[in-house]
Amino acid sequence: MNLKELDLKHIWHPCTQMKDHEFLPLLTVKNAKGVYLYDYNNKAYIDCISSWWVNLFGHCNEYINSKITEQLSKLEHVLLAGCSHEGVIRLSARLCKILEKHKLNKCFYADNGSSSIEIALKMAFHYFANKNEKRKKFLALSNSYHGETVAALSVGDVKLYKKHYEDLLLDVLLTPVAQGEDFSKELEFLEKLLEKEGENICAFILEPLIQCAGNMHMYSANFIDEAIKLCRKYGILIIFDEVAVGFGRTNTMFALEQSKAKPDLLCLSKGITGGYLPLSVLICTDEIYNAFYDDYEKNKAFLHSHSYTGNALACAAANAVLDIFENDNVLENNKILSKFIKNEFESLKEFDFLGNFRQCGMVYAFDIIKNKRQRAGLFVYEKALEKGLLLRPLANTIYFMPPFVIKNDEVSYVVSSLREIFSTNQL
Repeated sequence: MNLKELDLKHIWHPCTQMKDHEFLPLLTVKNAKGVYLYDYNNKAYIDCISSWWVNLFGHCNEYINSKITEQLSKLEHVLLAGCSHEGVIRLSARLCKILEKHKLNKCFYADNGSSSIEIALKMAFHYFANKNEKRKKFLALSNSYHGETVAALSVGDVKLYKKHYEDLLLDVLLTPVAQGEDFSKELEFLEKLLEKEGENICAFILEPLIQCAGNMHMYSANFIDEAIKLCRKYGILIIFDEVAVGFGRTNTMFALEQSKAKPDLLCLSKGITGGYLPLSVLICTDEIYNAFYDDYEKNKAFLHSHSYTGNALACAAANAVLDIFENDNVLENNKILSKFIKNEFESLKEFDFLGNFRQCGMVYAFDIIKNKRQRAGLFVYEKALEKGLLLRPLANTIYFMPPFVIKNDEVSYVVSSLREIFSTNQL
C-alpha cells in the first residue's frame, strides 16, 4: 500500500470533506526548501499560502534550523508551572520590549491560536469576576473567525464552521464590520447595542485590518479606533486576535501599530515560530495581570494550563524568528515586495469575472465574481496544483500569502499560471 492509500485509510484531515479525496489529489510532501514543497516525484510546488499562514522565512530555513538543533542538545521541554528556561524568558522579554509602548507587559503561553483565544476570553471574564463584576457576554465583529475550539468558535461569525455547534456556544453579541471608509451606519449600530448591553460585556474581540478566514475581508484602522472608543465608555476590555496577521503580514510588526486604539490583550501564534513548531502567546497589560495577583486563599489565580506551554524548542524557533526580523530588514523589504505583488496581481483585472482586488501588506486577494461552477475555488486549486502552486481558496476568494522570502520571478510565475488557468474559460 502506498503513502496516499495509507493516508486516506487512517487520517481524517482538517477542514475537509474526506469524500472529496475520491477525486481530489492529495499532495504528499517529501521535503521542502524556501518557498518550495516537493512531492515524491520531486515535483516542486510554490507554497502560496505559507502552509496555512505560518511560514515566514521559508521551509528548512538554515538559521532557524541551527537554533532548534542547538536547543535540542540542551533542553527539549520542561513544564512552565514552577519552572522556567532561558528561551522562554528571552522570548517574553523581547516581545514585551517590542510592545512596551503599547503597555503590553505580561506573557501567557499556549500551543496554538485557538488556545490563545480561549485564554483571552477566560481571562477577560475572570478579570471582572475578580473585581466583583458579573459580565458574561462577549462582543465580536460580523464575518469574524477566531478558531474552532468552543469559546473561540463562539466569537466567530463564519457560518460554515459554527452552524452545527450553535447549542454549545457562548452568549456572543455581533456588531457589523466596516465595509468601506464610510462606516457611520456600523458605528451607529454598535452604539445602540452598547447602550443596551455595554455593562454586560466583558470583552470586544477583533482581527485587526484583515478577517482572514472571513474571505480575506480588509477594513479600516479608523473603524477600529472609533469602535474601541465606544467600547471604552463601558469599561469593556479589548482583545486583538493577531494570530494570522502578526509578525509582519500587514507590513508592520503587528497590525495594532496601524491603529491609535490599543488592546488590553493580544493573541499571537502562527508566524511566531516561522512555521516550525506549535506555540502561541497571550500578551496583556499589567492591569489585567494585577487583578489576579493576590494571596492564594483569595482564589484569584488564573488556573489555565497546557502541557507544552512555553516549549523550549518552539521558543528557540521563535527567538530565531525575532533575530531575523532584527538583522535582515524584513519589514522594509516586505514593503518593496508587496508593491511588486500588487503590480503583478492587478494585471489579472483583465478578466471580467474577477473582482474585489485588495491588498494589506503581504496579503493579496481577489474574488471570482462570475462563474458557472458550483465550486470555482476548488477548480482553481486543482489546476494550480498541476502548475506547481499550492493555493487554498476560501470558497471563491483566491488569496496569496507567501513566505516573505519569495522572489519576484516566483511571484510572476504564480500570476502567469493563474492567468493561464483563467484564460481557459472553464470557470
